[in-house]
Amino acid sequence: MKKLLPITRRRALQGIGATLGSLSLRGFEVLGAAPAHFTHGIASGDPLSDRVILWTRVLPGEGSPRQLNGRWEIAEDLRFSRIIAAGSVATGPERDYTVKVDAAGLQPGSSYWYRFVFDGVTSPVGSTKTLPVGQVEGFSVGVCSCSNYPQGYFNVYRDMARAQLDLVMHLGDYIYEYAEGGYANPYALDTLERNVVPAHEILALEDYRQRYGLYRTDPDLQAAHAAHPWVCVWDDHELANNTWHSGAENHNEGEGEFTTRIAVARRVYHEWMPIRTPAGTDQGPIYRSFQVGDLVDIIMLDTRLVGRDQQLDYRRDLIEKQDSPQNFKHKVLADQQRALLGEAQMGWLTSQLEDGRTRGSTWQFLGQQVLMGKLNIPRPSEQQVASLQLPEFARDTILGMIKLAEFELPMNLDAWDGYPASRERVYQLLLDLAINPVVVAGDTHNGWAFNLQSAAGAPVGVEVGCPGVSSPGMESYFPLPAEQMSQLLRASSPELVDLDTHRRGWSRIRLTPDQMTSTWRFVSTVLDRNFSVEESSPLVCRAGTRQFA
Repeated sequence: MKKLLPITRRRALQGIGATLGSLSLRGFEVLGAAPAHFTHGIASGDPLSDRVILWTRVLPGEGSPRQLNGRWEIAEDLRFSRIIAAGSVATGPERDYTVKVDAAGLQPGSSYWYRFVFDGVTSPVGSTKTLPVGQVEGFSVGVCSCSNYPQGYFNVYRDMARAQLDLVMHLGDYIYEYAEGGYANPYALDTLERNVVPAHEILALEDYRQRYGLYRTDPDLQAAHAAHPWVCVWDDHELANNTWHSGAENHNEGEGEFTTRIAVARRVYHEWMPIRTPAGTDQGPIYRSFQVGDLVDIIMLDTRLVGRDQQLDYRRDLIEKQDSPQNFKHKVLADQQRALLGEAQMGWLTSQLEDGRTRGSTWQFLGQQVLMGKLNIPRPSEQQVASLQLPEFARDTILGMIKLAEFELPMNLDAWDGYPASRERVYQLLLDLAINPVVVAGDTHNGWAFNLQSAAGAPVGVEVGCPGVSSPGMESYFPLPAEQMSQLLRASSPELVDLDTHRRGWSRIRLTPDQMTSTWRFVSTVLDRNFSVEESSPLVCRAGTRQFA
C-alpha cells in the first residue's frame, strides 16, 4: 500500500481546491499526499441474511474531478487473510464521490470485517453482521435519534460504538438543516467550535452535501458506523422541520419549490447513508422490512413524509379560529380522514404483518419517527410555573397550554397524538395481525415508555421512545425538576410507564423468544469528551402480554 506523506492543510487546499474545489473536502483535513483520500470513514447498513450495504467516500488524490475505480473486500478476519467476498466499484463527482455497494455472498448470522481499496490506498476497516435465519435465541438493537452537531459532542455514539449490538437503528434527525446559531448551544459554538457549514440554512444540493460531510467528520459518529451495521429512516430535519407530504413548517416563501428541495434532500440522504437504494433511483420509498429468523420482523415506517397530512396547530387551528377546545378535540382532531402513513403504506404494513404471522415471527418491531403513545398536556400549579426561569414568551406559551390541559388534549400534535384516527387504524391492524408488537420512536429527545392501548382500552403493545444524541429535551423549555415533571406527566397520561425528561442517551433493546428488555443509557454530558454513563433499570415485556410488566 502507498504511504501517506505529510502535507499542510493550506497546501492541500491549494492542490485539491484548485481543481475539485475545497468544498469537496467536506470538512476533511488532508494529512498527506496520496493517490486517493478516504474522507469520511466507512459504514455498513441494511443487513440481510446474505448481504449488507457497504459505504465510504473517496477523493482522487491529485484533485482532478474524475471517475475512480476501486475494490471492496469482506473477510472473516481482521488481517484479511480469509477474504470471502470482493468486487469492483466506481464513484465520481455525480454522486459526491460516495461509494455504496450491496455486498452479497455472505453467510447468515455471521460477523465480518470490510474495507475498500482505491489506487493502492486502503480505507479504515469496519465490522458488520448479517441477519440470522431459522431459530434465533436473542437479538440486540441500539436505538438512537436526534444528533445535533452544534448542541455538543456525540458521546452517545461513542458509547454505542463500544456496546455489544447486532444492529444500530437510527430513527431520524441525523442532521439538522438550520443556519449557524439556529437551535445551537452557545458554548458548543464558541468554546467547542461545533459550528455548521454552510453557515446558512441548507436548501440546495451542495448545501445538503456539505452538512452531511460536516457531521460525518465527527470521530464518534464514524466509530459507531464502523462498529455496527445500521438501519436508518429520516425524520424531518434531514428534510425541513415539521415536514408533511406537501410542505414543511421550515420551508418558507423565497426558498424555492418544496418538491425540488425534498428531491435534493432525499438524493443526498441516499448518497451519504448506508441504506439500500432501489435500482436506478434515489427516490424510492424509505419504508422497508427485515427478518431476523423466527424471532423478529423489523418493520421500518415513514411517519414523516410519504403519507402525512399537514399537522394541526393549536394557535392556527384553535385559538385564531376562536374554536372551542371541545370542538377541536372531538371534530377537528378526531377527523377520520386525516392520515399519517397514507393508503399505500398502510397496505404495505398490512402485508408485512400478514407475512410475519404466516411465518410465525415472535416479535413485530416497528421502527418509526414519532411517539405513538398518548401524551397529554401536564397541569403544573401556578406556583410551579412561577418558579420557572423563563423568557416571557415561553411563560405565556406554557400558561396557554396549561389552559388546554383540563380538556385532556395532547402535548404534541406533530406526533401520532395529532392523528388519533390514523393511530386507531394501525392499532386495529396490530390487534388483528401482530403477536407481540414493539414500537420504537425518536423525535422528542427524551426517554419514554408506554403501554399502548386502543380507544376501547385493549392492550395493543409497548413503545420505547429513545433520548436524543445531543439535542436538548423538555428540560430546555419546561424546566421543572425532573421528579416534578415525571409526576405531572404520569398524572396526565395513563399509558405512560416510565420517562426521563432531562438526559441525553440511547435505548438498548434485547429480544428473546420469551421477552423484550429495554434500558436507557444516559451520558453525563455532551459538552465535554470526558463523560460517564448511567444505565436505567430494565423494562420488561413478556411474550404474549403486549404490556410492560
